Formats: sequence, C-alpha cells, structure tokens
Amino acid sequence: MTNTTTKTLNIFLSYFVLFLLGFVVMDVGLGQNTTSDEIKVGVVLDLKTNFSKICLTSINMSLSDFYQTHPHYRTRLALHIRDSMEDIVEASVAAYDLIKKEQVSAIIGPRSSMQAEFMIKVANKFQVPTITFSATSPLLKSIDNPYFVRATINDSFQVEAIAAIVKSFGWRSVVAIYVDNEIGKEIMHSLSDALEDVEVQRSAISQEASDDQILKELYKLKTEQTRVFVINIDSSLGFRFLKKAREIGMMEEGYVWLLSNGMTHMMRDNGRSLETMQGLLGVRSYVPQSKEREDFSLRWKRKFNKENSAGDGTEPNVFALWAYDSVTALAMAVEKTNTKTYIKTYGPHLIEALSDIEFKGVAGEFKLINRQLESSTFEIINVVGDEERIIGSWTPSSGLVNAQSNKTTLLLGKRFLPVIWPGNSTVFPKGWEIPTSGKKIKVGVPVKKGFLNFVEIKTDPISKVTTTTGYAIDIFEAALKKLPYSVIPQYYGYESPENNYNHLVQQLYEGKWDAVVGDITITANRSLYVDFTLPYSESGVSMVVPLRDNKNKNAWVFLQPWSLDLWVTTGCFFVVIGFVVWLFEHRVNTDFRGPPHHQIGTSFWFSFSTMNFAHREKVVSNLARFVVVVWCFVVLVLTQSYTANLTSFLTVQRLQPSATNVEDLIRNGESVGYQHGTFVRDFLRNLNFSETQLKSFASAEECDDLLSKGTGKGGIAAAFDEVAYLKDIVSHNCSKYAMVEPSFKTVGFEPSFKTAGFGFAFPKNSPMTKDVSIAILNVTQGKEMRRIENKWFNRVTSECPDPNSDDLSSNRLSVSSFWGLFLIAGVASFLALLVFVALFLYEHRHTLCSNSEGSIWRKLKSLFRIFDEKDTRSHIFKSSAVHNASSPITPCTPSPSNVQIRPLPRSMSLNREFELRRACFSMSEERFRTQPKHDKQGESDIEFGAESQREVKQTQ
Repeated sequence: MTNTTTKTLNIFLSYFVLFLLGFVVMDVGLGQNTTSDEIKVGVVLDLKTNFSKICLTSINMSLSDFYQTHPHYRTRLALHIRDSMEDIVEASVAAYDLIKKEQVSAIIGPRSSMQAEFMIKVANKFQVPTITFSATSPLLKSIDNPYFVRATINDSFQVEAIAAIVKSFGWRSVVAIYVDNEIGKEIMHSLSDALEDVEVQRSAISQEASDDQILKELYKLKTEQTRVFVINIDSSLGFRFLKKAREIGMMEEGYVWLLSNGMTHMMRDNGRSLETMQGLLGVRSYVPQSKEREDFSLRWKRKFNKENSAGDGTEPNVFALWAYDSVTALAMAVEKTNTKTYIKTYGPHLIEALSDIEFKGVAGEFKLINRQLESSTFEIINVVGDEERIIGSWTPSSGLVNAQSNKTTLLLGKRFLPVIWPGNSTVFPKGWEIPTSGKKIKVGVPVKKGFLNFVEIKTDPISKVTTTTGYAIDIFEAALKKLPYSVIPQYYGYESPENNYNHLVQQLYEGKWDAVVGDITITANRSLYVDFTLPYSESGVSMVVPLRDNKNKNAWVFLQPWSLDLWVTTGCFFVVIGFVVWLFEHRVNTDFRGPPHHQIGTSFWFSFSTMNFAHREKVVSNLARFVVVVWCFVVLVLTQSYTANLTSFLTVQRLQPSATNVEDLIRNGESVGYQHGTFVRDFLRNLNFSETQLKSFASAEECDDLLSKGTGKGGIAAAFDEVAYLKDIVSHNCSKYAMVEPSFKTVGFEPSFKTAGFGFAFPKNSPMTKDVSIAILNVTQGKEMRRIENKWFNRVTSECPDPNSDDLSSNRLSVSSFWGLFLIAGVASFLALLVFVALFLYEHRHTLCSNSEGSIWRKLKSLFRIFDEKDTRSHIFKSSAVHNASSPITPCTPSPSNVQIRPLPRSMSLNREFELRRACFSMSEERFRTQPKHDKQGESDIEFGAESQREVKQTQ
C-alpha cells in the first residue's frame, strides 16, 4: 500500500512538473509573440560595391547577435534595404521612398558624405533619425542637422594630428591632395588652420578622374619644389593615385606621403598588398584590440565568405565595426523608446534616446557627444614591408607620443620610432627639392642701343655678373611665376647684325637657346621656324607727328558750347513758355489780342526776348507773372553758362597733329622715320615712300631730335613704328608729339597697319609655349601689368591728352547739366496751367451745366468762344471803361437816357469801331445782370448795344 501510494504520488508529481514546464514554455512563447513590436529601419547603401557588402554583413550580424543576447526585448528591428547606386540623387530618392512608403522610423547610411548631405535634409524634414557609419566630412554638422547621428570619426579630428607630424619634422611646405568638391574643400580649411605656420599648396582632383588625369596632376606636382604630400581622398581613388605616383618615380627617396584616417584604415581593403606603399605614413583613429573584436572577426569572415564567392582574404575594416556598433546602439535606443506613447513624436524621442546610449562595442567605447562619435587618440603608422608599424600616437592632451617609450620628446623627428621612408630610405627628407623639370633654361636676349626700357642686359666688367632688366623681362618672369612648375631662366645677350631680330630667332631655331625674350615682333615669317606665345603688348603700326597750335576758328563755333539735345530742349521750352503766357494773357491783355498771326508773333517775341530781358509787353495776369519769373531765372542761368563756355571755346588753343594723311606725306616729299633694323622699313617702301624719304633712328631720343628738326632741317615729318615704341616716345614728349592712325584719301587703298605685337619665342612644339601663353593672359589681365607699365614707362595720362579725341566737345553742356532747372520751369508752368483751367471752368460753370446748349461739343465751342473774348470783368478793362466814359470819342454815353450814336473819327478803322461798340454792349449786359429785372433802363442799354452791333456789321 505504501509502495503503491508512493509510486502514484511520484507519477502525479512528474506529470505536474511537466504541466508546469509546458505552461511556462507556452507563456514565454505567447509572451514573445504578443508583446514584441516591429520597428521598421531603412538601410541605404551602394549595394554593388564591396565596401557596402562588407558593412551589410556587419549590420545583419549585429541584429542577429543583439536579439540572441536580448530575447526578452519587446521590440525588433526590421530592415528595409535600398540601393543608392553610387548616386547622390538616388540616395535621396531611396530615403524618401523609405519614409513615405515603408514609414521607417530610422535610416542607416548612406556610404559617402556627398550622398549624406542631401539625404539628411530629407530625413530632417520628416524627423527621421539618420545614422551614418562612413560619412566623415566635417561639412556634415550635427548641430545644423538635429536628426543626424555620426557613428564614425569626423575628418576634422585628425587635422591636429597631421599638423603635429608635419611640424615635428620641421617641414615648411606641404601639398594637400583632396577631392574637387565641397566636401573635399571643407577639410582643407581645417587643415590650413591647423598648419598656420606651414605653407599649404592645394591639389584638387576629380572624383571621376581617369588614369591620364591622375598622371597629369602627378607630373605637375613632380615639377614643383615641395615633396611632402598629404592625401585625403576616397580610398579607391587614393590608392589609384598612389599606384600612378609609384609608376612615375614619386615613391622614391626624398618624397613624403602622409595618408588621412580613412585611407589608412582602408589599406588592406579587398586584400590589397602593402608592397606598393612602402615608406608611407598614416594617421588612423585608435581601435583597441579585444576578445570580442577577435571573435567578431572570425565569425564575420565565415559569414562573408559564405555569402560572397569572391570573399577570400577580405577583412572587416573599421567601418564594418562601426556599422555593427551603430545597429546595436539603434536597437537599444528603440527598446528605450515607447512606440505606443510617442507615436506622433517618435523621431525626436528616438534621437534623444540614441544620444544617451553608451556601451562597449567591437570598435571600442560607443559614446555620442553632440550626436557624433569622438576619438581622442590617433595612431601614427609607417608601412614597412607588409606590416603597418605603429611608430607613435597623438592625443589632444599629450600631443605626439613615442609608441615605445610612451613619452613625449621635443627633438626634431624623434617623437617616433625610426621611420622607413619611400625608397626604403632611412634618411630624413628635408621636404623640398629642385624640381626635375625645373632645370635652368637658356634664354636669348637682344642687345639694344635704344629703347632700353623694353630690355637691357648689362655685364659687370669685374664680377662678370650679367643683369637683365626691362619691361619684357618683368613680364616674362611674372609669367614664369604663374606656371604650375618651376623654371629658372639664365639670360644670354646677343647683338644682332644691324639690330635685326631675325638673326636672334634663327639662333633659337638652331637650338642655341631654349627661349628668346625681348621686344620680338610676331611675324608670319618668324612663325615658320619658332613658336610664339600670345602677345603681351598692343599690336599694330602707327605714326607719331608733331603737334601744332590751332585756334578754334570755326564759323559755327557759337553752337559748340551746347550739345544738340540742350539746344532742342531750350527751344522747345521757349515755345511752351510763350504759349502758356499767351494763354494766361489773351483774355485780359490787349497786347496778346488781335489777328492770329499777330498773337503768334507776339507770343514768340515775348518768349524769346526773355533771353536778354528785352520784352516790352506788360504782363498783367498773376499766373503769367509767376511763370515768367521762374523762366527768367532759368534763362539767366542758361545764358551765363553759355557765355562762359563759349569764352572757353574761343580762347583755349587746341593742339592738333601736323599731319594725318600718308598720301600727303608722300606727295609733298616729306621725310619719315623708322626704327633701325625693323620690318617697318619694308612696310614703308610698300606704301610707295621713296628711299630718299626714309631715315632711321635707334632710340627715342634720336627720334625726338629728328621730329624736332622737321624735313626742312634734315629731320622728319613723321615717325612710323609699332604702337609700343611710339607710346614710349609720346609718354616722354606728350606736349610735342601725338600718335595718330595713318589715313589715306584714295578710296579703296587701305593698307593694313596691323601686326601681332610682341611675344616670347620657343622652339617648335615646346610644351612651354602654351603654358607661358596662359600665364601671360593672367599677368596682362591683372593689376601686375599696370604696375610693370608704370615702372618702365612712367605714363601720366592726365598730362598727355589724346589729340585725336575731341576734348573740347567733351566739355559741351548738355541737358543733364540743367535738367533740374527745366524740371522747375516745367512744373511751375504745369501747375499754373492747372490753376488757370480750374478757375476758368469754375467761372463759366453755368455754361457747362446749362441744358440749353445741347451737346458737349456745343458746350465746348461756347467755352472756346468765351475764352477768345475779352474778360470785361477784369480790373484792367473796368478801369479802361471808366476812362472811356469821360472820353469825347466814346461811342456810348454813360447815361442810357441820353443814348445817341456819336460819329467816330474818320481815322478809326471799322474793326476798331466794332471792338468799341461790342465793349459797350458787354457793359450794358453786365449792368442788366446786376440790376433788378424791372429796371427798364438796363433793358434799353442792351437794346442799344445790339443795335450798335448791327450798324457796325452793316457798315462792314
């Protein structure tokens, strides 16, 4: 019984335990299935690149490892992967698609900084956190992008370490090689600031540069003196660059190559061998070795080789480590963020949680400061054999530290372990060398007897040191400084027979010189044997002639003080003012009445007589007086200005060329000069000058002497030469001579006076010809050209007027000088006209408002008829009426009771009689209006006035 009971109890307990275990298992399973939330996360990478495949393997491993370690977490990250196809726009489109279509809560990626710059803006707009583990550009600032997290090292952190290395070795100049875009330029600004006492030369290269473009840039760098190169470009482009540098001998002794953080970390990418990078230095952010990192690397290799058939030998780089840690941090932040509570504000809370995440990852301590990973330590490595040897380190607090002693030393170059330099050399590079193509070139220079400001070569008889100076030399040396490589000229003088530069050019053709520099004219014949640069001087042949005094005796000189527009404007205003005054005076002033031709003549006479204030007509209207006062002020200013300017035109003497026509010189047998040994002699012979008319000169002084004598005294009437020489002559004698363009009277005979100007000569197909030509353009178009010209020619343009220019005509007065006065006169006239029209319409408003007149046209005709009549109510005519009442010749008596028509004097014309009788009628009509209607006497006056008018008409 006891055994049976015991056995039964054991069986029961066994079933009970199994039941409990099953319930627990079911409860856990159900709990996992019902409480886990899926959080969508986007991944944007260049999926076809090996870099992205490496990082994507790390991302998948991070998710698997994290949730295997944390199975009780309520959230799960679900990845949605998009291919950015190595394109900036595609990356932004992918991000937009993930946000709008998949409604992801965060985005991981992209690969490059250029892609990230645009993609971040999309994510910021929708408040979706973006975590990048490979975009290192300092241009991407987390402060300006609140939803941007940089889980990698900012490139700007490394510049202090690079600067410390450069300064440690005492190099005074470096060449910084960067990608030619905004991302690359930004790091250059940081590097230049860090290397404040070091000259930083820049070498920009396109991200899509071909091998030929890389070689071209390398050859240019090879010709410069600096031998220290800091390279900060994309790793794939960077290692192509280093490969080509090795091919052309730039990895030999004397060169220094310093790689940035990104390139140093990627040295072994794709199983790359270090044999081609011997002697290179590099900086890289410190990633501590750990058991977790070793375990991760082993598992990563197995997974990557399984997923990628060509994965043998591939190692997880530092970006793969940061990708792993980034996903881990994001999974932890998502778990801390309550998705149900923060549905509408999930992005801001997620970014806040992500900023607080701290843990020890496979790449070391993961801690975000201002939403970006920081590294306080950089290792300094030296590539020796197939090994990356750590020779030192750098920290912000201690600076450079010897890797072995862990102590800082101040000795030059002794802060590191012994360095193996390119070429397997242990010799400390000084950082500069005389460039291989910067060899000294032999330059032929003409020995001149005149015009020494163009080129002059002197040899000290004691020291035998040759000194070359002049306008041409300064331009040549300024152009050499603009070249992308160093050229050191050595000058050799050459005295051409008869001062003919063809012999000098022949010497260059025969290989005696590497270049010929001086005032060498570019001609077609010389171009057959040598190559010329672009000209550095003005081109063409012109002539210089003496100046002669010539007073201005033109019969129409009185028109010259004013420009045509001022004459026309003034005339128009005279007409307008005359019309306005007539308008105001016509009804109240008998001087402005009468037949139409008389009124027009009076108006013009009155207006134009204001020029000398000789108008005799009395102005009675206040509006007219106002306009006339303003106009008289304008006329006063105009006349005084005209008088002053005319005086200047009549008294100032003008210097004019003594000759401008070549045919006159030939026909009159005048002698002309040319510079000895130049092609100008043949040029003059082609113009039909006889041999006896030609005289040569060797210097500006000799030319001055010949021109001063003139043909009659054995001199010359004109000197022909190239523009540059003639300007030199005139600049020293601008009060005596003028340079004029030769002209011809014969129609159809216009010989060309054009030449190509002065240039520098090089042997045929010399590569320097094109480079120096470009450099000449940079010099001649800049401020340096003006400085050189002022140095050698001392031109003072204010003291050397151009006789060809109409300098007096430039002093003509124009409307622009008086537009303010005309504006005042015009506004005054316009305002007065408005007041007059307003008063007139108001006074005769009964005519406009009356219905008896009918149409508007008839009303306007009535107004015009009234305007044409005298304004008898004016005080002028009232006073005249009172005077006429006591006059014995008045045809109407003041008392209507004694109405009688008195005979008029025979001398009075019918028109005058008509005017007087109409005045009487108007007075009677006015009296009738002002008296009561029952006033019979007023009615009699009106009848009398009408009868008088009828009598006058019958008489007419």
